[in-house]
Amino acid sequence: MARTIDIDIPPLTGRRAVVTGASDGMGTVIAARLAQAGAEVVMPVRDRAKGAAVADRIRSTVPDARLVLRDLDLASLDSVAAFGEGMRADGQPVQILINNAGLMTPPERRTTVDGFELQWGTNHLGHVALVGALFPLLQEGRARVTSQVSVVARSGAIDWDDLGAERPYRAQAAYRSSKIALGLFGLELDRRSAAAGWGISSNLAHPGVAPTNLLAAQPGYGRAADTGAVRMIRWLSARGLLVGTPETAALPALLAATGPDAEGGRMYGPSGPGHLGGAPAEQTPYPPLRDAAEAARVWEVSEQQAGISLPV
Repeated sequence: MARTIDIDIPPLTGRRAVVTGASDGMGTVIAARLAQAGAEVVMPVRDRAKGAAVADRIRSTVPDARLVLRDLDLASLDSVAAFGEGMRADGQPVQILINNAGLMTPPERRTTVDGFELQWGTNHLGHVALVGALFPLLQEGRARVTSQVSVVARSGAIDWDDLGAERPYRAQAAYRSSKIALGLFGLELDRRSAAAGWGISSNLAHPGVAPTNLLAAQPGYGRAADTGAVRMIRWLSARGLLVGTPETAALPALLAATGPDAEGGRMYGPSGPGHLGGAPAEQTPYPPLRDAAEAARVWEVSEQQAGISLPV
């Protein structure tokens, strides 16, 4: 099904893009496609050696790719602040920010170095802090910010009485909460920018389902072997059935971040059955992402937890 699906990406020469999670899965595809279109792509990575190997692989197919490796651990607010300081020292505006990195359902509860539940702290709070750290560069570049949510955000809600996911720990519920929060923050960023004249547009994308490493073995996060779910996803993807591939899963974010007709306050995802695969298209934001009061609450709590304060 999906292997022939593609989109046209407009020329991006002269633009600077930041893609979190660019050293793995669909993030690598996103970085390569942006570089192919002429953008300078900043690849923030936790593992510099892995990032360098991925950059070399991208250059093998995009010889003139302009790639910049920087250290970043989204599970550390100090690391995010240091990354932002280095970017601001460059003095170059950022036109594209894709909040793509994430981790999914570690088998036991873990925390970031700052004490937040790992999925909340990495998938959501790390990206909130990143927006804060890059804010003047995003303003200067009149940036488009695209945040990756998930099909799990189509239902459920944030458990405000247990943001730390402690009683008891339910990994899937914590993952859903982190993605709903990121989606609400992304749409609130667009509303506040429009009201305050920040010049930033912000939208959402989701990749559907594809055989990436989200559910694969992750010894560093306590998962010793691939889950049964990822083995099934790989089987379906290899046969072009229902789900996508890393290449097609990257397309909604690329459309949201670069499409001439893509707009802030919108969501983009695969258009196939169940939004699991297929060509990217605009979609109505999922019900948990539509509550403006909930989004304002996420904004305020997230600013407090991330230790940032964006202009009013």
